[in-house]
Amino acid sequence: MSAPPLVPPIKCQGIKTKLVSEIRALLAQKDYERWVEPFCGSCVVPLNLQPQRALLCDSNIHIIRLYRDVQAGRLTAPMAKASLTVEGEKLRTRGEDYFYEVRERFNTSPSSLDFLFLNRSCFNGVMRFNRSGKFNVPFCRKPDRFAVQYVSKITNQLRRIGEVIANKDWTFEAADFRVTLAKAVPGDYVYADPPYTGRHVDYFSSWSEQDENDLADLLKQLACKFVLSTWHSNEFRTNLLLERNWTEPRFQLFTRQHFYHVGSTEDLRHPTTEALVTNLSGVRYATAQPALEQMAFFEKPVAAYGRPTPKTRHKS
Repeated sequence: MSAPPLVPPIKCQGIKTKLVSEIRALLAQKDYERWVEPFCGSCVVPLNLQPQRALLCDSNIHIIRLYRDVQAGRLTAPMAKASLTVEGEKLRTRGEDYFYEVRERFNTSPSSLDFLFLNRSCFNGVMRFNRSGKFNVPFCRKPDRFAVQYVSKITNQLRRIGEVIANKDWTFEAADFRVTLAKAVPGDYVYADPPYTGRHVDYFSSWSEQDENDLADLLKQLACKFVLSTWHSNEFRTNLLLERNWTEPRFQLFTRQHFYHVGSTEDLRHPTTEALVTNLSGVRYATAQPALEQMAFFEKPVAAYGRPTPKTRHKS
């Protein structure tokens, strides 16, 4: 039995923890010199694949700051344990007023420790910023959030990723995806996991259909191999941008059903069929995990699937 995936200390909606094994399987037959991500987010994929060299970028400066601080030794597991213990006690005694005090402090003078505190005590682990770049997620209404066991869980996650990063040649940069992809060269492997157009718009208001089309154009022009994560369909609709951007026979599509925990109640949380699009040639279903389904969607456009059949909701 394979070991469970390494879990980052920060939470992001759309995190690909459940897809790590599938992405690893698709890459099994491809050697590369450097791993490149224009949307590294929580960094769950590189932390599990652990390439020796990587360029990890995101437009979220707070994520990049946190991983740079870990890399430079400015944020360690003992530091996080001490901070979360003290801050957690203040949260327990003062409640949501203290959460909003820390949020205001962070928005005035950002720090990785406050970012970690807010990320693990805000509503549903959502990472959301307003148009002015201010963190604006409300309190999770759990004053006792940072119990001893929870603090230990977070600090153990931080310790493990610190060990991984310390042994790798990784570069973290705050950058627009266009800038990052312009740095890709032959021998790189690009993994793109952008915000999902048309879904969770409250959380991804800065990602537009034009951004999605620009990303597709840039990926098609790369001189190296890539894998793109996006959504294929849910029980209400299909992603028509898949049909628009990825219908050429030189691209392959794999799908897997996934369940996200973003809605405030169970009724608002729906299973989604994920899509992995790649320009890898000769990838067969047998090389991927059994949970993956290969689809020759250039022969049967996404729109032809119609409205997906509702599935029984489950946690996966």
